[in-house]
Amino acid sequence: MGRAYAAVTLDAVLDDTDVRRALAITAHPDDVDFGAAGTVAQWADAGVSVTYCVITDGDAGGFDPAVPRDQIAAIRQAEQRAAAKAVGATDVIFLGYPDGRLEVSLKLRQDLARVIREVQPQRVICQSPERNMVRIPASHPDHLAAGEAALCAIYPDARNPFTFPDIADLEPWSVKETWVTGMERANRYIDITETFDRKMAALHAHVSQHPKPDGLDELVRGWNTMNAQAGGLPDGHVAEAFWVFETG
Repeated sequence: MGRAYAAVTLDAVLDDTDVRRALAITAHPDDVDFGAAGTVAQWADAGVSVTYCVITDGDAGGFDPAVPRDQIAAIRQAEQRAAAKAVGATDVIFLGYPDGRLEVSLKLRQDLARVIREVQPQRVICQSPERNMVRIPASHPDHLAAGEAALCAIYPDARNPFTFPDIADLEPWSVKETWVTGMERANRYIDITETFDRKMAALHAHVSQHPKPDGLDELVRGWNTMNAQAGGLPDGHVAEAFWVFETG
């Protein structure tokens, strides 16, 4: 599959074939599908076991007032499981924090450190803790909190055996590399032209979130076409963009 990368040199980035497990940590159901589902599909094809960790219950989402609010969380969990299946992710963990009220608490850091120790991923995808002033929807307050908490859990929490006594029974774990989505800058562009249809299948699984699903393909293709152009890919290609750095 074609890949294109930005001019920034990355040292010792793992090859997909050298990664056994990857973990995507996001605030809401569907966040990983907008930011990284095409890349996840490629990793799964390469034999990587991909786990999703969704921090909130997603109950502030949806558009149909006829759907009882107390049913939204369960609906969104089912949608995320279907979306994960579309791209080959093997497991989905829901932490159940309230949607729209996420904060970088010590409890959240501990919960994420626990998940990292349980999954033992070589790679983690997370959201940016920095506000994107070019594309503000990428910087929902829950996204920013999720990104900051995830990075705290990656370093130093999950690797430090003395940080959280409540999870001291789990082996400390160092994540080798982290892939951040939603930033204004990128140093790695993944050509998802061959997996774009699977990405869109994942996004269309989130039925409760799209009042006009017919326009979703054009919208996402437009974003991913801009990524491909920024990454120097040929015309007609689409890409997902990340800031990748070593954390292990």
